[in-house]
Amino acid sequence: MNFNFLIAFLLPILAGLMYFAMAAEVRRTGKFRSIMFGDIGFKKIETAFILFGIYFITRPLQNILGPNPMPLIVNCLRQFFLMAVIAPSILVAIFHWVPTPSGAPHSSKFAAYTVGALMGIIFILLNTLAVTGSKVLSTWGFITLYDPVWFQSANPPIQLILIHLICQLVSPVGFLLLAAAYVRHRRHSYQLANIYNLIPTKWIYLEASLLIFAGSFIIAGLTTLFGAYYMYVWVIYFMGALVSGFFEMKSIKLPPRDTPKDLK
Repeated sequence: MNFNFLIAFLLPILAGLMYFAMAAEVRRTGKFRSIMFGDIGFKKIETAFILFGIYFITRPLQNILGPNPMPLIVNCLRQFFLMAVIAPSILVAIFHWVPTPSGAPHSSKFAAYTVGALMGIIFILLNTLAVTGSKVLSTWGFITLYDPVWFQSANPPIQLILIHLICQLVSPVGFLLLAAAYVRHRRHSYQLANIYNLIPTKWIYLEASLLIFAGSFIIAGLTTLFGAYYMYVWVIYFMGALVSGFFEMKSIKLPPRDTPKDLK
């Protein structure tokens, strides 16, 4: 089995399984801790993790379903799913999960999903313009892997790359950074005298998780902008997702106070 095959299959599946495991852990701990965060908040964060798991684990479909236009179609569907559904869901979940007196306002939900959908549509339109074919990425036995090719006969115009990156800078990167900023605000305004004295520590891990994932997208974008439109740029944010997931799991598993005997 060659390196290309391992990268195209193993890493996305590993990331997807990890996020499914995180969703299961949220469900398990939510039975005991929803009194602190609210049942709605735990359900939304569980749903967000399941959506991320679906996004990651379906990455190999972009390669195994055949040549152009299948890699383009799968890529567009997955990216729209990330930009218009998953990223807004993470932001809305944070609004619910981090306690506020009135919960997340409906206007913020509408704005998040509307902006995410708009960025996703622009991304799809750009992709259909830029992708001019596909190439064989790897073969293993009877399986052939294909990947979309940007402007097969020429280098992609810098304007199109910038639009492509700006869309992703808004969603998912912007939404993740906004969620991290909101968590930081709540962490600094949390009353330390509260009985749940480990909540600020839990939120440090949560904030780090969001920043790491957003940062991996930024690094991948800079690699594209100042290097070339590499086929494996996506590996950067997949690795970011794995590291981010470990921090998020730490946040979930950390008890809300020093002696949580009643929460076991």
